Amino acid sequence: MWASIFTLALAVLIIVGSRRLANFDAALVGYTFATLFATFGITYRYAMWLQRPPTRMYWKRGWQAFVSPRFLAGNLGRFVQRAVVEVAGNRFIFRRSALRGLTHWLLMWGCIIAAAITFPLVFGWIHFETVPGHLDTYRTYVFGFAAGDFPVASWLAFMVFHGLVWASFLVLAGVMLAFRRRMIDHGAMAAQQFGEDILPLVLLGAISMTGLMLTVSYTWLRGYAYDFLAILHAVTVIVTLLWLPFGKFFHIFQRPAQLGVGFYKDVGARSEQARCARCDREFASAAMIRDLIDVERELGFKYETSGGTGHYQRICPACRRAMFGLAQGALWRGENHGDTAR
Repeated sequence: MWASIFTLALAVLIIVGSRRLANFDAALVGYTFATLFATFGITYRYAMWLQRPPTRMYWKRGWQAFVSPRFLAGNLGRFVQRAVVEVAGNRFIFRRSALRGLTHWLLMWGCIIAAAITFPLVFGWIHFETVPGHLDTYRTYVFGFAAGDFPVASWLAFMVFHGLVWASFLVLAGVMLAFRRRMIDHGAMAAQQFGEDILPLVLLGAISMTGLMLTVSYTWLRGYAYDFLAILHAVTVIVTLLWLPFGKFFHIFQRPAQLGVGFYKDVGARSEQARCARCDREFASAAMIRDLIDVERELGFKYETSGGTGHYQRICPACRRAMFGLAQGALWRGENHGDTAR
């Protein structure tokens, strides 16, 4: 249901935003249908992901924590800060490694810039026309409304019309750094899989390279092999869009939900803390422990314990390690006593 609603909504926006397809380029219809398919697949998978008990619990508690009237003003400020620092700045990856963070940052922003330029143009939401009587001036139209003029020979025009070129450079730099890591990092080499680690980089590199080749063709080669390159570029983009809901790129849409987890942890830090049933020390948020027990029971896992502790999740990590060692020692002593008796 949600997938159908989002796909239909995008189709309606394309029709309305392009003024009943008056500003829609029929040559780009393949990109459009691939995007509609990707929208359906991404929304469907996201809705299914939210139905999983752990995800549903985090989603619910994250929103409850964020819209809490008592902390809403502060949450809005923290939301902007975390969105800029954690998501836009990729601090969570820079903490692992500066080079890894730079790789992810280049890939992310290259793709964001390319998507922000490509999709509005493909859908007919943005287009350019020469100003009547001023052939050296372009006028920008957004959803059919005039949004400003600029000279064709200006630096602004050069930057705007080559936006996809700059995005391709960012993506290619990120792809090369990612491949370098996967070729020299033995840990990454041992764990990598073609479909999850290599194929995404190949697709991003192919899109960027074929796009740059199109620019080279019409800028310096007088359109040599342009038709072939246009088809090749279209194939790489469409294949990537169709694969988007099923591969590693889906984490692009999952990652922002991590912001809600941060607010959930903030509430846990401010509220009652759970005390270990064995040593009586605080070790986690009481609300988080209750939610964890509920999720485990919903998934069919039962960790109720004897001896007065009640549930395994109410025992702190240090005591769990101690209990594990004591249990092993008890078994070892029992086995040795049995051998002695025999």
